[in-house]
Amino acid sequence: MHRAEQPTLRSARVRRWVGHLWREWTIESWRAIAPAFAKPEPLKWNDAQLTAAWIGHATVLINFFGINILTDPVLFPRIGIRLPGLTIGPKRLTAPALQIHELPKIDVVLLSHAHFDHFDLRTLRRFDEKTCVITAPKTADLLRWTRLRDITELRWGERKSLNTAAGAITIGAFQVKHWGARTQRDTYRGYNGYLIERNGRRILFAGDTAMTDSFAKLRPYGEIDLAIMSIGAYNPWIHSHCTPEQAVEMATTAGAQFILPVHHQTFRLSFEPFREPIERFQVALSETPERIALREIGETFVQP
Repeated sequence: MHRAEQPTLRSARVRRWVGHLWREWTIESWRAIAPAFAKPEPLKWNDAQLTAAWIGHATVLINFFGINILTDPVLFPRIGIRLPGLTIGPKRLTAPALQIHELPKIDVVLLSHAHFDHFDLRTLRRFDEKTCVITAPKTADLLRWTRLRDITELRWGERKSLNTAAGAITIGAFQVKHWGARTQRDTYRGYNGYLIERNGRRILFAGDTAMTDSFAKLRPYGEIDLAIMSIGAYNPWIHSHCTPEQAVEMATTAGAQFILPVHHQTFRLSFEPFREPIERFQVALSETPERIALREIGETFVQP
């Protein structure tokens, strides 16, 4: 490709994306939101097990031996800029598997970065000072108008030990390949992946990431029982999101036994077809399909 052609292609891509957003904010307003594939029943979960349900997008509800964790909670019909009575931004394709009032008591909220599809203030305002929040560097200020007060920012390599009524848990932040700005100007904001440890077991929550070798550095911590990996939004955003095949490779490099694929089938944030990410993910694990924790929004995984 000649260098002179690159700006033209970039401009065409931007115009296409702006057109997509315009359709999302106007015509798509009248589109119905499809129901989730299944409905989790967290009140029936066993506190002596590791259980996880995909609520939608990057939101996963985890019962980690009695400690309830929620990743990147986003539970309303739209994401984006909130105005009085209106949210300007993409509309859900699929409803969340659980509504706010159907969640159990949440002990820990994990926030990977400040993008609107991961850091939804409308959802976060529904939690209170009893919920502990672990978030990326220079993002806590966004929570100042919520009731959340137990907020810890973690930099890469830092760890936080928490004591809950159900026992202790340790959460460490690690480097991923993404970006954290919420607007065009706050490029100083951080972005994290997390390794969660309890009772000698480990869960990896990667947040958003492009292909990176940082997952290999997690291997010395021991086998990872469950890796929560984003597998969508790679076309054309391959520089900040991985393909399904790359997600499998990174999780495997980290030592993950099971992989829970997220960040697809919820919002139209890119140009790959609706079912393409999960279909490619299943092909990538066709020789070891037992490693697939779940496939559809609302399904529940229980550690064997």
